[in-house]
Formats: sequence, C-alpha cells, structure tokens
Amino acid sequence: MNAKSAISKEIFAPHDERMLGAVQVKRRTKKKIPFLATGGQGEYLTYICLSAICFSICSVTNKKPAQASITKVKQFEGSTSFVRRTQWMLEQLRQVNGIDPNRDSPEFDLLFENAFDQWVANTASEKCTFFQVLHHTCQRYLTDKKPEFINCQSKIMGGNSILHSAADSVTSAVQKASQALNERGERLGRAEEKTEELKNSAQQFAETAHKVRFQQDK
Repeated sequence: MNAKSAISKEIFAPHDERMLGAVQVKRRTKKKIPFLATGGQGEYLTYICLSAICFSICSVTNKKPAQASITKVKQFEGSTSFVRRTQWMLEQLRQVNGIDPNRDSPEFDLLFENAFDQWVANTASEKCTFFQVLHHTCQRYLTDKKPEFINCQSKIMGGNSILHSAADSVTSAVQKASQALNERGERLGRAEEKTEELKNSAQQFAETAHKVRFQQDK
C-alpha cells in the first residue's frame, strides 16, 4: 500500500471522510523555530490532503459535501503511521499560487484566512494533479468566496484536466452505447418488418395455391 492510500485509510476513512487528492511537499523556506524550542520529533514527511464528507464526484444526486477541508498530514521518521496536523475548511482558502504559468514547476503557495505556506511538491506532475482536483472541487462546491488561482498553467484551469477528461470519456461511452442500442433497435425493426412481409407473402401464396387447387378439383 502506498503512502497516499495508507493516509486515506488511516486518517480519513475512520471519520467517514473521503480523500480526494494529496501531494507530498516540503517547505520552500525554513520555518522559524523559537530559540528555546526543544523536544522535536526529528525528520518527517509532509502531505497536503484534500478531503470531504458525504462527497462523491460521480454522485447521481449531485449532493454537496457536508464538509470539505485541506489537511496537513505528517509521517515522522521511524514511524509507519501518519499524524493529522493543521486542518482548514475549504472556505478558508483564499488564494492558490502556481508560481509560474509558463512551465511545469513543483513550487506553489497556499493562502488561508489565518495562514500562509510556501511549498515545493515532490514532483511538478504531482502538484499539477493536486491542483486540478482542488480547482475542480472549489468550482463545483463553493458557491461564495471561491479562492483565486493565480500563476497557474492553462491545463489546470481549462478542459484538459484529468477530471474533465474522465467526464468526457464517460459521456462518450454513454453516447456510443446509446447509438449502438438505437442502431440495434433499427435493425430489429427492419427485421420485424421483413418477417411480416414474408409472412404476408406466404399467406397470400397459400391462399392463391388453395384457390388454384379448388378450381382444378371442380
């Protein structure tokens, strides 16, 4: 089981939450630690996770989530478990900064009502995927105070996202299936018409043969 699957199972599933996306990160700038701070837990890995309760991206009822949030999750060195740290409601997200709209870059910033963090994703691709899910979730489920996405590549904001591609694939499959059913119905309809024609022809032939035989018997 990879780290993200483990986080979903260990951190979110017990609380009836569904993890929608996650990105492994590290700080771009070192966080200032008070001089007297002691007792640190050593090195750790950090993940930024997007999750929701009562949420389904393919929901038939299109039900909105009761709660959507962004959570910082850590895994400390030498431990196989994960720890939930800071959590923000999605409504608290004010700005998502992709840093550079002209190239694949792993750097990004997140600005909340009461916090600001500068991150570097594990890979630019991982950041892009997380941004696509985050942007889609914000646009679809936040009615007011949607966060501002700045310095982001067009593939994150536009129709090339993996979510739109998946939706397009599903729509295409449904259309093809519908077309196939219609064509099959038309073929069955034509077959039924042909059968009816043959049936009528056979009946007319039988009636004609009967009349001819009747006249010959006279």
